[in-house]
Amino acid sequence: MTSFREISPVDRPVQGTVRPPGSKSITNRALVLAALADGTSTLTGVLDSQDTQVMIDSLRRLGIEVVHDADRQTCTVSGCGAVIPADTAELWLENSGTSMRFLTSVCVLGGGRYRLDGVKRMRERPIGDLVRALRRLGADIEFEQPESECPPLVVQGSGGRIPGDRTSVDGRISSQFLSSLLMALPGIGHRVAVDVTGTPVSQPYVQMTLAMMESFGVSVDYSADLSRFEVPAACYRARHYDIEPDASAATYLWGAAAVTGGCVTVSGLNRQALQGDVEFVEVLKQMGCRVDWHDEGITVSGPVRCGVDVDMNAISDTAQTLAAVAVFADSPTTIRGVQHMRHKETDRVAAVVTELRRAGIRAEETEDGMTIHPGTPQPASIRTYDDHRMAMSFALLGLRVPGIRILDPDCTAKTYPHYFDDLDHLCREAL
Repeated sequence: MTSFREISPVDRPVQGTVRPPGSKSITNRALVLAALADGTSTLTGVLDSQDTQVMIDSLRRLGIEVVHDADRQTCTVSGCGAVIPADTAELWLENSGTSMRFLTSVCVLGGGRYRLDGVKRMRERPIGDLVRALRRLGADIEFEQPESECPPLVVQGSGGRIPGDRTSVDGRISSQFLSSLLMALPGIGHRVAVDVTGTPVSQPYVQMTLAMMESFGVSVDYSADLSRFEVPAACYRARHYDIEPDASAATYLWGAAAVTGGCVTVSGLNRQALQGDVEFVEVLKQMGCRVDWHDEGITVSGPVRCGVDVDMNAISDTAQTLAAVAVFADSPTTIRGVQHMRHKETDRVAAVVTELRRAGIRAEETEDGMTIHPGTPQPASIRTYDDHRMAMSFALLGLRVPGIRILDPDCTAKTYPHYFDDLDHLCREAL
């Protein structure tokens, strides 16, 4: 029988302060940069989740020493100086897109045979644009099923001796393809030009990558529109790096304030945050919520009032949260610019619309997003499609109405293992 978690509606607005776990996006980037650095790095605030465990395990299989203390949220990484120690490795990457994409480029720096594979959904997630970009530089990468351009794939490393000095990558499917190239290319020994074709999606994540590379000692020249990059030959410097809380995870907590008319502060985030997803609060502000920015946190006070028409291309990981919040507005909400969400853990556009309808809410797919109409959710068992963000966002419906069951709630372990504990703690006084 499928496991489920029934959400208890609150009687009063939720109030409280929560610090979510460390950012998955920053944790996995920091692990890669520390692994490629010269020397030993200490990472603090490390997220302990399925996605980060997959990355740590894979780095170890590549011969890189990683000491992980989950209780203290730290990792000590003995960098390899961009010389992959292992001659061969089998990397099992579950459904971790960051791990699959980042490590494909990292393996090019090795001198042996590396096979990368994952779960059924990972075998449906395209990675051809990244592979073609690496092949243009001279990398030897083969798909086991060439017609699919999806994992599994095999990288035959050449010890980082890649002759090409110019490549291009399509930016319309995933920003992770570009981030993968940028992080690995300093290790090949000569300067490389990277051109981006198409309008790149999720640009704040590219900016995050560039800022983190600079923190580890490598600066990339790039155009203002993020269409051209000049990556130098350089070695990352080991360092101590503190990882900020996950801004994508924070949106569910701010969403709880919006839908219940409460007041929730997420500590550890501010205007200087690396993560573009903090801008989600500005969308809530457009919907009638109050937003207060502090040095030590960001506070959202509800309730949500009006719907919005918003392009969420840059912060698409927050679109599911907005879809759940939009149910309780007094006018429709249209989310645009998120067609690339169809290539995530599931087809997130179709999944959100399907589950909103299951709960009795009128919703429609559009060419590049969705439209949600206000309504009162009906009791429903919400399918999560092995997608952590489906579980966390749709839980917000259950804060207002009874009978909302989240199927397979443990899928939140991918990025926020203790999500329901934090949500329960936040809502305890309002029950």
